[in-house]
Amino acid sequence: MILVTGASGSAGRAVLQEALRKQSNVRAMFRSKEDAANALPGCEPMIADYADKQSLRNAVNGVTAVYVVCSPIPQLVELESNMLDACKESGVKHVVLNSALGAGDFAKSFPSWHRKVEDKLKTMGMTYTILRPNGFLQNIAAFYAPTIRTQNAFYANLGESRTSFIDISDIAVVAVKSLQGASHIGKIYELNGPEAISNQELAKRVSKIAGRTINYVDLPDSAYRDAMAGLGMPEWQVTALMGLHELYKQGGGAKTDGLLKSLTERDPVTLDQYLAANVREFRDQAASA
Repeated sequence: MILVTGASGSAGRAVLQEALRKQSNVRAMFRSKEDAANALPGCEPMIADYADKQSLRNAVNGVTAVYVVCSPIPQLVELESNMLDACKESGVKHVVLNSALGAGDFAKSFPSWHRKVEDKLKTMGMTYTILRPNGFLQNIAAFYAPTIRTQNAFYANLGESRTSFIDISDIAVVAVKSLQGASHIGKIYELNGPEAISNQELAKRVSKIAGRTINYVDLPDSAYRDAMAGLGMPEWQVTALMGLHELYKQGGGAKTDGLLKSLTERDPVTLDQYLAANVREFRDQAASA
């Protein structure tokens, strides 16, 4: 049996969907009864919390492989370490860790947190596969669509840096193959999308599918920091995001290669395919009402 953690989140749910397509003995971990009540058909829902060690032991009991993913919060190292400890104690054989772009060599922000968990996992005696995905295509709608709909613009401080966005469905395929296949043991996969684009180019692509001009507004670092704080983001999150953007501005997100296609054995989802499938997210407020 495999366990998919974070099953109500975007990445975890995608992995759960893929796992259910590939095998029948799948357990899904949820933090609340409300989330578990909406579990996908075919899985065994389990309520557990990364902060509750006994609930984690219950969740991994009888499980042979676990997909581990956690929200990017300051407690990430502690919480994912709790899960790894539970896996070790319960005899889990294999762990697939959803890490992050930059965890290999970027000593700041979210990547540095993920690296600490990676290093712990490598010492525990369980086999493992580590996934380091680039920015999600789904983040375009999550972070940029609100102002695209209301202001025909989106804002960041990324300059002309490029990102090779990756679809979570492609990550999910790699995750499930890694949960099932011995050939993935000990591998660290840097997962990039098929095309690296700037936010200026992204604005052009969104304009095309939205049927109106969308602008990208590049803000100075200080203005972007103030804007995030003005939205109510806590200081730790503002600082972490500013640090992550340093990685992208240094070119850390611009790599493209054939690894994702070779692992999934299919063409990766492209930006244009994602935008076409999610065009309603980018329509103006009046048209969406």
